[in-house]
Formats: sequence, structure tokens, C-alpha cells
Amino acid sequence: MNEDNLYFKSISRELAVWEAKMLKPPGAYSRISKDAQSRFSSLMPKKVQRVITLAMKSFIETVLGASSFFTSTLPAQNPTLAEGDFMVEKAYGNYHKTAIVQGVGFGMGGLLINLADLPALLSIKVKFLVDCCKLYGFDVDNKSERIYMLYVFQLAFCSEERRLELYPIIKNWDHAPHDADLDWEKLQLEYRDYLDFAKMLQFLPVVGAFAGGAANHSLMNKLKVTAMNCYRMRLMAKGA
Repeated sequence: MNEDNLYFKSISRELAVWEAKMLKPPGAYSRISKDAQSRFSSLMPKKVQRVITLAMKSFIETVLGASSFFTSTLPAQNPTLAEGDFMVEKAYGNYHKTAIVQGVGFGMGGLLINLADLPALLSIKVKFLVDCCKLYGFDVDNKSERIYMLYVFQLAFCSEERRLELYPIIKNWDHAPHDADLDWEKLQLEYRDYLDFAKMLQFLPVVGAFAGGAANHSLMNKLKVTAMNCYRMRLMAKGA
């Protein structure tokens, strides 16, 4: 058995474990976490919530429309599964480092400085998703692929109830792509709630720098795992 086949089988096992998590029904812990998240959200300053909402609106418009985000020096790719994973992991390292440094830096400031981290982090996430799309060999100039990026993004940062709705759509994307079913308003609200919970401590004095770096690390890692597995599924379905 050659190395490509061994790698394919290894990733197949990883995907099976990940898929089981995606399809696991919400339990009691999920409800407790949701209640805690709602309480955190109610404590988040309204100014912060407005910044997140505006940043999300800009993010969605950027992904759906023509934008400088989609210009890249990356060459066209037709990778094997292993090649795609290697290139994405390498690209992720740079984005991850930038996000952590940014979180620590902004976390050392006050509320106004911290606010700048929210759209800046979102920009890093968009650029990482664009690289994922290209490095796995998909055409980011295709609007359907950009909509797929939004589905992947929401899968990473949505509620467990919404995850059960989104996952089948993402898994079957190449058989039945969706152009209009994603609730953009829900995407904004769920991301804002998720971010409220993860970033709340960043706005506190003293611990803000540590919390900012830790939160950005966690958020970027969640996006990486979700994006890589979503694109892996599609490559494996194509027999790459």
C-alpha cells in the first residue's frame, strides 16, 4: 500500500470521528453552555455588539462580492489530499501567529483598542478561508464556492442545534449547492454570541492580554479544524 493510500485511510478515520461530533445531538451540557453564553452576551457592552454586527455585515458583503480579498499570488492547485493538508497547515501557521500577537496586543489596551481586534480577527479568518479554498484546488472566483465558505464559517461558530442543520448541506455540497438557504442574519447573531463568550475576558484589565491571545488561538484553531475537514470531505469524494 503506497503512502497516499495510507494517508487517505488515516484522514478517513479522523473524518469519521469528526463527523460523529457534528451529528451528535445537543445534550444537557449544551443547554447549560447556551444559558451561560446568553448571560455573557447580556453583559457584553452594546458598543462591542454593534462593532461585531457591522464587521459581520462587511464580512458577508466581502465574501459575496468582488473584493481584494480574492486576489492572491497563490498558483492554481490540483493537490492530492496530503498536499492540500500540508499547504493549508503551512498557511495557517502564519495566520495563527498573527491572530495571537494581535489578540495579546489589543488585549493590553482599553475598550476602544480592543474593539479594533474584532474586525481585524474577522479579516484574518476570511483570508485563511480563501487560502483554504485555493490550496485545496477549488475556484474562489466561483460565487458558489464563496457561499460555501460562509457555510463553513458558520459551522465553525454556530450553536449545536444549527450545526445539525448545516452539516448535511456542507457534506452534500457538490451534489446540491445552496445559494439562498443560509440565514445571513442568523449567521451574524450566532457568530456574535459565540464571540461574546470567547472574548469577554479580553475586555478586563490585567488579564486582557492573556485572554485576548488565548481566545484568538482558540477561535482560529476551531476554524482551521472545521475548514480542513470540510474541504477534505470534498477532495476525498473526488478521489483526490
